[in-house]
Amino acid sequence: MFRRLLPLVGLAFLTAGCSDMRVEDFAGKQPQFVFEDYFAGETKAWGIVRDRFGKVRRQFTVEMNGSWDGKVLTLDEHFVYDDGETDKRTWVVRKLDEHRYEGTAGDVIGSATGATYGNSLNWSYTLALPIGERIWHVDFDDWMFLQPDGVLINRADMSKFGIRLGEIVLFFKKDVGAAAATEPVTNPAASGG
Repeated sequence: MFRRLLPLVGLAFLTAGCSDMRVEDFAGKQPQFVFEDYFAGETKAWGIVRDRFGKVRRQFTVEMNGSWDGKVLTLDEHFVYDDGETDKRTWVVRKLDEHRYEGTAGDVIGSATGATYGNSLNWSYTLALPIGERIWHVDFDDWMFLQPDGVLINRADMSKFGIRLGEIVLFFKKDVGAAAATEPVTNPAASGG
């Protein structure tokens, strides 16, 4: 029995701690990512789920609506998967100080903890995920990077017992110019111009 477990233990040590990236390393990066400002109001995201071999297993969209009361961000997420399945999650995120956050949701075990510096945020949490007939507690190392024009790139590594299971990649879009979106678009070809 021990001989069969030895390769798994070795793999766990190899995969654990492979990243030495720290959120503080992004302190000077712009644009400044203020978590509660970005997610207040409506936000949309598009994502994929990849297994540990890199194969895309699912694709999805997320519609989010957030409200910030000065201390707590309540963020309602509505997921639609490419196979027609839907899901919902509501985050309650408290700002602890200038950099640190703590969040809870119905399927999060305990609390999520995170910090933001510069254009980045790093979350750590454990999610109760239904896998077949069972519920797995899966650890997430979740990174967000704000880009110009309201684009936010999100990559979350999933693992269990230190073994990498896969990743989720999302792209968020926040409408930074709602007025510009309502202006009529002129089609020169239609007007003969």
